[in-house]
Amino acid sequence: MCRRIKALRPPMTPDVGDADIRAAALQYVRKVSGFHAPAAHNRAVFDEAVDAVAEATRRLLDGLEVRRAGGRGRADSGGTGAGG
Repeated sequence: MCRRIKALRPPMTPDVGDADIRAAALQYVRKVSGFHAPAAHNRAVFDEAVDAVAEATRRLLDGLEVRRAGGRGRADSGGTGAGG
C-alpha cells in the first residue's frame, strides 16, 4: 500500500494540496493499522491518526528547504562529505 504514496516535496510535486497530503496520510494509517476502513468502534482513533499524520506532513513540507532543483549529487555545503 505505501508504495503508492508519491513524493510530495517540490520539485517532484510542484503543487501539493491538502487532498494530496490527506491521501498520503490515509494510506500510511491504513498500512500501519492493517485496516482499509476501520470498524465503527475504531473510527475516531483512525480519523485522529490520519489528521495527525496529515498535520505532521504539512509541517514537514512547509519546513523543508530545497536548495537545489537539479538531480542527485553532493550537497551544496561544499564539505568533505564526512557529515557532522
